Amino acid sequence: MSLGEMKMKKNMKIVLGVLAGNAILALAVAAFVVPHGIIMGGATGIGLAVTHYVPLNLSVVIFIVNAILFVLGACMLGRKFALTTIISTFVYPVFLEIARKIPGVDSLTDNILLATVYGGLLLGLGIGLVVRQGASTGGTDILALVLNKFLHGPVAVFMYIVDFTVLGAQIFFSDSEQVLYGVLALMLMTMVMNRVVLFGQTQIQLFIISEKHEEIRQRILKDMNVGATMVHIETGYGKEQQKGVLCVIPHRKLYAVNDTVSRIDDKAFTTITQIKEVKGRGFTMERVSYHGEER
Repeated sequence: MSLGEMKMKKNMKIVLGVLAGNAILALAVAAFVVPHGIIMGGATGIGLAVTHYVPLNLSVVIFIVNAILFVLGACMLGRKFALTTIISTFVYPVFLEIARKIPGVDSLTDNILLATVYGGLLLGLGIGLVVRQGASTGGTDILALVLNKFLHGPVAVFMYIVDFTVLGAQIFFSDSEQVLYGVLALMLMTMVMNRVVLFGQTQIQLFIISEKHEEIRQRILKDMNVGATMVHIETGYGKEQQKGVLCVIPHRKLYAVNDTVSRIDDKAFTTITQIKEVKGRGFTMERVSYHGEER
């Protein structure tokens, strides 16, 4: 496969991921958020607030809000940002309008708690799929990024300020239960989004200190097909020079590696840590097979 074909395949994957994410996002809003009056942040929240007071089409309002914010972002944040946001900016309102016309989509459940749970889960899944592609859902996230550029504060803080401002605007026409369910949906959305973004990327890091470090290294490399790094250390009590074995493995190999280390040295000191992402040889690059000391 040529470099051009690989790049095209990668771009196609990104576009499909962004489209799928926006489709799920639109379905969640059409099926669970709008029918039950659950408050939410972002451009959708602005749209819900505007259409409560002005008899306009929700999708059209969201489209206008997204377009205005997109132009602001393109001017203030540059071309690269615009390219990662343009699909969601204009596709999401279209998908939302299509989703709202699906027969029976607004009557899937009469239970607001179920609507909140499923709405939050689907919102998190949809946004997570978009963010996972390195793209953005646009909307009020753009305001947070613009504020970050000029005020130099944390993006997360500005995002919370903008979102809670939008949520606050909906409190005036929502009852207390709708507000509470809206906060619950936001929490579920955030948790699921983080899970989706990191899905398949989290790994386990083991740091093993043992007098039999060489045997452990050999077994890990040869039998477990796991990369290992030797770390020179000094013991705290005896100040003795020693080596530790550092390796990063997928979750499914944890038991096997742990069992191997225990059988070699049941007194080995092992720390196990979950890490969010790994890049480099054996993960984002092809692994080099271990063939023994002759290498």
